[in-house]
Amino acid sequence: MGEILGLGVTHYPPLGGLDEDMAWLLRKGLNDPLLPEHAKNIASWPETMREEWGADEGRTAAKAHRQQLVAGLDRCRAELDAFAPDVVVIWGDDQYENFREDVIPPYAVLAYPDMSIKPWASMAHSSGMENRPNFWNEGPGTSIEVKGHPDVARWLTAQLLDQGIDVAYAYRPLHQEGLAHAFLNTVLYLDYHRRGFPYPVIAFPLNCYGSLVVSNKGFAVPLGETPTEVDPPSPPPWRFMEVGRAVARAFADSDLRVALVASSSWSHAFNTDKTWRLQPDVAADRELYEALTRGRFEVWRGRTRAELENSGQQELLNWFTLAGAMEELGRRTPDWSDFVESYVFNSSKVFAVYKP
Repeated sequence: MGEILGLGVTHYPPLGGLDEDMAWLLRKGLNDPLLPEHAKNIASWPETMREEWGADEGRTAAKAHRQQLVAGLDRCRAELDAFAPDVVVIWGDDQYENFREDVIPPYAVLAYPDMSIKPWASMAHSSGMENRPNFWNEGPGTSIEVKGHPDVARWLTAQLLDQGIDVAYAYRPLHQEGLAHAFLNTVLYLDYHRRGFPYPVIAFPLNCYGSLVVSNKGFAVPLGETPTEVDPPSPPPWRFMEVGRAVARAFADSDLRVALVASSSWSHAFNTDKTWRLQPDVAADRELYEALTRGRFEVWRGRTRAELENSGQQELLNWFTLAGAMEELGRRTPDWSDFVESYVFNSSKVFAVYKP
């Protein structure tokens, strides 16, 4: 029997930058020429948002936000080290990095070998870090080693296909050099203190952005650039839960020690049209978080794609996959979790640990 650790983390790109830049997406949104005046009125914002924004546009609050995120990451890294996995499978979104016009699968297993990756050269554009200094003051020539496990990735792909999960697979990147930022940031942040990351990684990208993956290039666009024609959607949330269940079944029947990691922040302000792309849908996030901590998987399974898109929760599909895996294993509730609320820093972040 295999042993499985479940983790939920964030790959929030501004965490890799400086505190003074952490609220740059909100500042950019406030300068959108099509933003109505009432949305710019700080007095109309929720009290928590006004407090975060403060008198310095979030710069002071950014320090506290960073401390909370690092504490969550440190807790998850400690669990990972104590478990000492044979392989780490990361579910993350591909934001127009390898999923582009030539092929957009619903999800894929990347059977990559060991890789030397220059994070600040390869993913600067896709993560919004282009021309921005990073927290570690690492230059574009800085290289990190990310171990792969192509044998297990091929085995997993075969297991999923046998279970009726029509998953794509790849042996090398199609467009994005190295790993897309959802995966590379996950490694960088779980190694926030730069002690090294010795565990082999299998990236498992999901098409979370669906109707926006090509039309918006998987990222934020000004209000005036809302596409008139959208792309086909992502699979529905319940399907990602089924994928997670299938992955859990496969590894449970193996002799491997596996960490299954969902990597994303929750609702994203830049995807939430009903708040003029200035605020995430914290209330919708809180509702799903409560269901997660109470083991109410039926609430998650009942969520529709339209509901997620209305709340800017596209990237939560990574967590739906983890939820399905934990449901399959009978892990009703996390052994530990934390909800880090934020209005100013684009998204609230959640951390979770499901011990083996």
